Amino acid sequence: MGIYLLSLFGTASIGVYTIANEKFVMVPKPAPETKAKKLEKWLKVPLIRTNVGNSVLLGALVCANSYGMLLPHFILDEEIREIKAVAKDLNIQVMETKRTAYGNIVLANDKGAIVDPRLKPQEVKIISDVLGVEAVQGEIAGLPYVGSLAIATNKGVLAHPLIKEEERKLIEEVLKVPVDVGTVNCGIPYVATGLIGNSRNVVAGSLTTGPEMFIIGNVLNVVEENE
Repeated sequence: MGIYLLSLFGTASIGVYTIANEKFVMVPKPAPETKAKKLEKWLKVPLIRTNVGNSVLLGALVCANSYGMLLPHFILDEEIREIKAVAKDLNIQVMETKRTAYGNIVLANDKGAIVDPRLKPQEVKIISDVLGVEAVQGEIAGLPYVGSLAIATNKGVLAHPLIKEEERKLIEEVLKVPVDVGTVNCGIPYVATGLIGNSRNVVAGSLTTGPEMFIIGNVLNVVEENE
Protein backbone atom coordinates (compact mmCIF):
# COMPACT_ATOMS: atom_id res chain seq x y z
CA MET A 1 0.00 0.00 0.00
CA GLY A 2 1.08 3.58 -0.50
CA ILE A 3 0.97 6.81 -2.45
CA TYR A 4 2.01 7.10 -6.07
CA LEU A 5 2.77 10.51 -7.63
CA LEU A 6 1.45 11.25 -11.12
CA SER A 7 0.88 14.02 -13.63
CA LEU A 8 -1.63 13.85 -16.48
CA PHE A 9 -1.98 16.07 -19.54
CA GLY A 10 0.94 18.12 -18.23
CA THR A 11 -0.73 18.96 -14.92
CA ALA A 12 -0.70 17.65 -11.36
CA SER A 13 -4.51 18.04 -11.13
CA ILE A 14 -5.07 14.34 -11.74
CA GLY A 15 -8.35 14.26 -9.80
CA VAL A 16 -9.99 16.51 -12.39
CA TYR A 17 -9.47 13.87 -15.07
CA THR A 18 -9.73 10.52 -13.29
CA ILE A 19 -11.80 8.79 -10.62
CA ALA A 20 -11.22 5.63 -8.60
CA ASN A 21 -13.02 3.49 -6.05
CA GLU A 22 -13.12 -0.09 -4.76
CA LYS A 23 -14.34 -1.49 -8.09
CA PHE A 24 -12.57 0.43 -10.88
CA VAL A 25 -10.38 3.32 -11.99
CA MET A 26 -11.71 5.46 -14.84
CA VAL A 27 -9.24 7.21 -17.14
CA PRO A 28 -9.98 9.35 -20.24
CA LYS A 29 -9.06 7.90 -23.62
CA PRO A 30 -6.42 10.51 -24.58
CA ALA A 31 -4.37 9.73 -21.45
CA PRO A 32 -1.19 7.71 -22.18
CA GLU A 33 -1.76 3.95 -22.01
CA THR A 34 1.32 3.52 -19.81
CA LYS A 35 -0.11 5.85 -17.16
CA ALA A 36 -3.58 4.29 -17.36
CA LYS A 37 -2.09 0.81 -16.84
CA LYS A 38 0.01 2.12 -13.97
CA LEU A 39 -3.14 3.38 -12.24
CA GLU A 40 -4.85 0.04 -12.80
CA LYS A 41 -1.92 -1.84 -11.30
CA TRP A 42 -1.36 0.58 -8.41
CA LEU A 43 -5.01 0.76 -7.31
CA LYS A 44 -5.56 -2.97 -7.95
CA VAL A 45 -8.88 -2.51 -9.76
CA PRO A 46 -10.05 -2.92 -13.39
CA LEU A 47 -9.47 -0.03 -15.79
CA ILE A 48 -12.26 1.80 -17.64
CA ARG A 49 -11.09 3.85 -20.63
CA THR A 50 -13.75 6.31 -21.76
CA ASN A 51 -14.69 9.97 -22.00
CA VAL A 52 -17.89 11.68 -20.89
CA GLY A 53 -19.62 13.57 -23.67
CA ASN A 54 -16.21 13.56 -25.39
CA SER A 55 -14.80 15.43 -22.36
CA VAL A 56 -11.71 14.24 -20.47
CA LEU A 57 -12.86 15.86 -17.20
CA LEU A 58 -14.07 12.60 -15.67
CA GLY A 59 -13.25 13.52 -12.08
CA ALA A 60 -15.37 16.66 -12.26
CA LEU A 61 -18.30 15.16 -14.19
CA VAL A 62 -18.71 11.70 -12.62
CA CYS A 63 -19.48 10.50 -9.12
CA ALA A 64 -19.39 6.78 -8.32
CA ASN A 65 -19.05 4.28 -5.52
CA SER A 66 -19.09 0.47 -5.65
CA TYR A 67 -22.83 0.39 -6.22
CA GLY A 68 -23.71 3.20 -8.59
CA MET A 69 -22.58 5.99 -10.88
CA LEU A 70 -24.00 9.46 -11.56
CA LEU A 71 -23.43 10.81 -15.07
CA PRO A 72 -24.30 14.15 -16.74
CA HIS A 73 -27.05 14.28 -19.33
CA PHE A 74 -24.67 14.77 -22.28
CA ILE A 75 -22.86 11.44 -21.94
CA LEU A 76 -22.89 9.41 -25.17
CA ASP A 77 -24.44 5.96 -25.54
CA GLU A 78 -21.11 4.55 -26.69
CA GLU A 79 -19.45 5.85 -23.51
CA ILE A 80 -22.10 4.22 -21.32
CA ARG A 81 -21.44 0.92 -23.12
CA GLU A 82 -17.71 1.28 -22.43
CA ILE A 83 -18.43 1.77 -18.73
CA LYS A 84 -20.85 -1.16 -18.57
CA ALA A 85 -18.37 -3.43 -20.34
CA VAL A 86 -16.13 -3.25 -17.25
CA ALA A 87 -18.50 -2.29 -14.43
CA LYS A 88 -21.19 -4.81 -15.31
CA ASP A 89 -23.15 -4.70 -12.04
CA LEU A 90 -22.99 -0.92 -11.56
CA ASN A 91 -26.26 1.00 -11.20
CA ILE A 92 -25.71 3.71 -13.83
CA GLN A 93 -27.90 6.82 -13.78
CA VAL A 94 -27.85 9.61 -16.36
CA MET A 95 -28.99 12.71 -14.47
CA GLU A 96 -31.44 14.70 -16.62
CA THR A 97 -30.73 18.04 -14.94
CA LYS A 98 -28.87 21.23 -15.80
CA ARG A 99 -26.17 20.30 -13.32
CA THR A 100 -23.33 18.33 -14.87
CA ALA A 101 -20.35 18.33 -12.48
CA TYR A 102 -21.48 15.50 -10.21
CA GLY A 103 -17.91 14.74 -9.20
CA ASN A 104 -17.74 18.23 -7.71
CA ILE A 105 -21.07 18.25 -5.88
CA VAL A 106 -21.25 14.76 -4.37
CA LEU A 107 -18.80 13.25 -1.86
CA ALA A 108 -19.42 9.51 -1.49
CA ASN A 109 -17.96 6.22 -0.36
CA ASP A 110 -19.67 2.84 0.03
CA LYS A 111 -21.24 3.89 3.35
CA GLY A 112 -22.81 7.28 2.67
CA ALA A 113 -22.88 10.48 0.62
CA ILE A 114 -22.74 14.21 1.33
CA VAL A 115 -24.31 16.31 -1.43
CA ASP A 116 -24.50 19.94 -2.49
CA PRO A 117 -27.13 21.69 -0.31
CA ARG A 118 -28.54 23.45 -3.39
CA LEU A 119 -29.83 20.18 -4.86
CA LYS A 120 -33.58 19.59 -4.84
CA PRO A 121 -35.00 16.90 -2.51
CA GLN A 122 -35.93 14.67 -5.45
CA GLU A 123 -32.37 14.90 -6.78
CA VAL A 124 -30.97 13.93 -3.37
CA LYS A 125 -33.30 10.91 -3.32
CA ILE A 126 -32.15 9.80 -6.79
CA ILE A 127 -28.51 10.10 -5.72
CA SER A 128 -29.23 8.04 -2.60
CA ASP A 129 -31.05 5.36 -4.62
CA VAL A 130 -28.38 5.14 -7.32
CA LEU A 131 -25.40 4.99 -4.92
CA GLY A 132 -27.26 2.70 -2.52
CA VAL A 133 -26.39 4.81 0.54
CA GLU A 134 -27.87 7.53 2.69
CA ALA A 135 -27.39 10.95 1.04
CA VAL A 136 -27.37 14.07 3.22
CA GLN A 137 -26.96 17.69 2.21
CA GLY A 138 -23.94 19.45 3.67
CA GLU A 139 -21.04 21.84 3.11
CA ILE A 140 -17.29 21.87 3.62
CA ALA A 141 -15.62 25.11 4.73
CA GLY A 142 -19.00 26.76 4.18
CA LEU A 143 -18.91 25.87 0.48
CA PRO A 144 -21.30 23.63 -1.49
CA TYR A 145 -18.75 21.93 -3.79
CA VAL A 146 -18.27 19.02 -1.40
CA GLY A 147 -16.96 16.64 -4.07
CA SER A 148 -14.02 18.88 -4.94
CA LEU A 149 -13.28 19.91 -1.35
CA ALA A 150 -12.63 16.38 -0.05
CA ILE A 151 -11.81 12.82 -1.06
CA ALA A 152 -13.55 9.88 0.58
CA THR A 153 -12.58 6.21 0.69
CA ASN A 154 -13.93 3.39 2.85
CA LYS A 155 -11.10 4.14 5.30
CA GLY A 156 -11.20 7.90 5.69
CA VAL A 157 -11.91 11.38 4.37
CA LEU A 158 -9.30 14.04 3.60
CA ALA A 159 -10.94 17.46 3.55
CA HIS A 160 -10.27 21.16 2.99
CA PRO A 161 -8.26 22.62 5.92
CA LEU A 162 -11.01 25.14 6.77
CA ILE A 163 -13.71 22.53 7.37
CA LYS A 164 -15.96 23.47 10.29
CA GLU A 165 -16.38 21.16 13.27
CA GLU A 166 -20.10 20.63 12.63
CA GLU A 167 -19.35 19.80 9.00
CA ARG A 168 -16.70 17.29 10.06
CA LYS A 169 -19.10 15.61 12.49
CA LEU A 170 -21.81 15.30 9.85
CA ILE A 171 -19.43 13.73 7.33
CA GLU A 172 -18.11 11.26 9.90
CA GLU A 173 -21.67 10.34 10.86
CA VAL A 174 -22.88 9.84 7.28
CA LEU A 175 -19.78 8.33 5.63
CA LYS A 176 -18.89 6.36 8.80
CA VAL A 177 -15.12 6.99 8.57
CA PRO A 178 -12.71 9.42 10.28
CA VAL A 179 -12.32 12.89 8.76
CA ASP A 180 -9.12 14.94 8.84
CA VAL A 181 -7.68 17.83 6.86
CA GLY A 182 -4.85 18.31 4.41
CA THR A 183 -3.76 19.72 1.06
CA VAL A 184 -2.29 18.41 -2.19
CA ASN A 185 0.10 19.68 -4.86
CA CYS A 186 2.02 22.04 -2.59
CA GLY A 187 -0.86 23.66 -0.72
CA ILE A 188 -4.01 23.23 -2.84
CA PRO A 189 -7.00 22.91 -0.44
CA TYR A 190 -9.36 21.52 -3.10
CA VAL A 191 -7.93 18.10 -2.38
CA ALA A 192 -10.07 16.12 -4.84
CA THR A 193 -8.46 17.99 -7.74
CA GLY A 194 -5.14 16.29 -7.05
CA LEU A 195 -5.95 13.00 -5.36
CA ILE A 196 -7.71 9.71 -6.17
CA GLY A 197 -7.72 6.40 -4.36
CA ASN A 198 -9.45 3.52 -2.67
CA SER A 199 -8.89 1.46 0.48
CA ARG A 200 -5.86 -0.21 -1.14
CA ASN A 201 -3.80 2.70 -2.46
CA VAL A 202 -3.78 6.39 -3.28
CA VAL A 203 -2.49 8.41 -6.26
CA ALA A 204 -1.58 12.06 -5.73
CA GLY A 205 -0.62 14.87 -8.07
CA SER A 206 3.07 15.09 -8.92
CA LEU A 207 3.56 18.38 -7.00
CA THR A 208 2.40 16.86 -3.70
CA THR A 209 5.08 17.35 -1.04
CA GLY A 210 6.51 14.88 1.44
CA PRO A 211 4.65 16.38 4.42
CA GLU A 212 1.40 16.33 2.42
CA MET A 213 1.95 12.68 1.52
CA PHE A 214 2.55 11.86 5.17
CA ILE A 215 -0.78 13.42 6.17
CA ILE A 216 -2.63 11.81 3.24
CA GLY A 217 -1.20 8.42 4.14
CA ASN A 218 -2.27 8.75 7.76
CA VAL A 219 -5.77 10.04 7.03
CA LEU A 220 -6.57 7.50 4.31
CA ASN A 221 -4.68 4.73 6.11
CA VAL A 222 -2.09 3.95 3.44
CA VAL A 223 1.67 3.85 3.75
CA GLU A 224 3.65 6.74 2.28
CA GLU A 225 5.58 5.54 -0.75
CA ASN A 226 6.91 6.97 -3.98
CA GLU A 227 8.40 5.31 -7.05
